[in-house]
Amino acid sequence: MTTEMSYDPIPIELVHEAAERIRDTVVRTPLVKLNGTDEIAEIHLKLENLQPIGSFKLRGAANKIAQIPPTELKNGVWTCSAGNMAQGVAWNARRMGIPCRVVVPDVAPEAKLNAITRLGAQYHKVPFAEFVETFATRSHPKMRGMMVHPFSDTQVMAGNATIGVEILDDLPDVEAIVIAYAGGGLACGIASAVRALKPGVKLYAAEVSTGAPFAAALAAGKPTVIEYTPTFVDGIGAPRVLPEMFSLARGLLDGAIVSTPEDIAAAVRIIAEQNHVISEGAGAASVAAALTGKAGNGKIACVISGGNIDPQKMIKILRGEVP
Repeated sequence: MTTEMSYDPIPIELVHEAAERIRDTVVRTPLVKLNGTDEIAEIHLKLENLQPIGSFKLRGAANKIAQIPPTELKNGVWTCSAGNMAQGVAWNARRMGIPCRVVVPDVAPEAKLNAITRLGAQYHKVPFAEFVETFATRSHPKMRGMMVHPFSDTQVMAGNATIGVEILDDLPDVEAIVIAYAGGGLACGIASAVRALKPGVKLYAAEVSTGAPFAAALAAGKPTVIEYTPTFVDGIGAPRVLPEMFSLARGLLDGAIVSTPEDIAAAVRIIAEQNHVISEGAGAASVAAALTGKAGNGKIACVISGGNIDPQKMIKILRGEVP
């Protein structure tokens, strides 16, 4: 059964509390200028790929798990993830000495599955439709312990929101921030903090054309089911958005910018060649969006949400191909 719920923007007090709570767990990642793109905009990269697990997901997972009472952790934790949130939850579970289990889609990349195993977690692979449904039902017969939802959770979003505070600290005159939109927990978290601290900043979701449910929902005025095709951009893309996340996101974000897999592959290559930074497809979606000019031509911060990409896919991209 799907759980009916709704969210208000994350209060800035919760964000500051999260920042203090996870301060010794996560890396305060740098914000660096993307070289060679000044003719389009002054693009800056928020390098969340430098977290210990290679993804921003460590922030939300750490903030959530730290607040679960020990008595409720006796059977461990579980999540539903294509790879990055799985690593965030598993990393924290290993640190606390508790079991971790993960529902993963049958299209999850080997690099992320191997990382889950290295962190001591167990994963259960399911068809993609069943994987997506688990986000809504928040339950699965193969899972035990406390669920840590990868995006639809106030404390997870509060942890993610600390990225927004750091961007404003490092680039106070930022004009726009572009954020990959998967489930919406990253975009809505960051947007909550930025709207509270500097409401004039433009905020855009970055999506991939092979599965852009937020853009489709904005166009329809409500969540709608779309066609979804898996690509190397495995960290984002889905057939639909959860209603509670759409309700929150459309009040916080200024719009969605959709890029093709070809444009995202080009952005991965530009980031690697110009700044010697490895980004996965979802991480580079924000840069692909900024390079269209649709986020403006001023100071733009792009969140490089992760760097967990299969080496063979990265090699193909550097050769000018699309995996």
